Amino acid sequence: MKKNLIQFALLIFAMLFTPALSAQFSFSGEFRPRTEISHGYGTLSADEQKASTFTSQRTRLNFQYNNEFICTMVMLQDVRLWGNQPQLVENQEKAVSLHQGWAEVLFTKEFSLKAGRQELNYDDQRIFGNVGWTQQARSHDLALLKYEGSFKFHLGVAHNENNNRRNNLYDGPDAYKDMQFFWISDSWEKTSVSLLFLNNGVPISVGGDQENRYSQTFGGHFRYQPEKIQLAANCYAQSGKDAFEREINALNFMLEASFKANPTASATFGYEYLSGNDLIPEPGKNKAFNPLYGTNHKFNGFMDYFFVGGQHINSVGLQNAYFKWACSRFKNIQWNLHIHYFAASGEMNLPDTKSYLGTEIDFDFTYAINPFSKLTFGYSHLLPGKSMSLIKSTGTHESTNTWAYLMLSVTPKFY
Repeated sequence: MKKNLIQFALLIFAMLFTPALSAQFSFSGEFRPRTEISHGYGTLSADEQKASTFTSQRTRLNFQYNNEFICTMVMLQDVRLWGNQPQLVENQEKAVSLHQGWAEVLFTKEFSLKAGRQELNYDDQRIFGNVGWTQQARSHDLALLKYEGSFKFHLGVAHNENNNRRNNLYDGPDAYKDMQFFWISDSWEKTSVSLLFLNNGVPISVGGDQENRYSQTFGGHFRYQPEKIQLAANCYAQSGKDAFEREINALNFMLEASFKANPTASATFGYEYLSGNDLIPEPGKNKAFNPLYGTNHKFNGFMDYFFVGGQHINSVGLQNAYFKWACSRFKNIQWNLHIHYFAASGEMNLPDTKSYLGTEIDFDFTYAINPFSKLTFGYSHLLPGKSMSLIKSTGTHESTNTWAYLMLSVTPKFY
């Protein structure tokens, strides 16, 4: 009797689960509280300003299901400041949001259509990135046509609407109403090359009507990686018109070389140029490059003085010469040191005004507690030049500008 029961149970198990053997389902999470101490993060501190201390937290639940016909992803997210909600909270004010919710239909092994709320990450994330450092991160509502065979080709189309759909007016929170882009990439044994074209339409009210002002970003990314050295380069140009109907003529390029000093350490030297307007700008022209939807925290210093949260857009641009050192000498410990030298790329056309903006030193230390948990400590110090006060609306270059954080990241795999 017992043997028959076991055989019956095995039969039921096979009937239920055999059709799904070719499918994959995963259920995971993320818990990421981060405490920050800021005295000059993002902008210069004032002389008598006190340091602020706060803790933010990101909590995520990730559901993913794949089979030979479809791929799907649902990522629920809650982002909060500790103390920002009462203990007896009602749910309507701080509800869980949908960070990602997409389905990808596989027409063939190479050709698919992905539609819904999704992250965009391309190349080194200079133009498109998910901004994973920020607790909320970035995702887009769009349709993405993909070919990934002998080479890769992606075509993305987005059109944003919100409450006023009757008159085709968009007054929502995002930076564009219409966006189209294509990305093409190919790689060989040690080399990869990609090209990107982005058409970005920003809604503007003109005489009671709404129209889009389009800008175009086009260029590419190059990477060459032999055994102990890696070379990378970006080159992008921008044209079109901005929200003030000024002609855009902007440029961004980056050159970077990384060397593997030994199996546990590497050094990187780089220079990035983002064109900018003069301090007293030329009327009718906009020479300031806008990195749009990239992960700017990755590029221009961890204190986020440039191109984060709308800062430094249409300003004097940036020259960034940097050195980065990464070391993982022990199995569960890694530390990084970054040094940035910042200068304006536009003309600082006022008497006794120099292009030097400042020097930033960033340090972080990560300890992997176990395969699902890690603890990261970071400290940054900015030594601003006098010209930094001219492009920042608050604070003074004579004050002390520092920022530190302690972050716990726990990423369990539930199923």
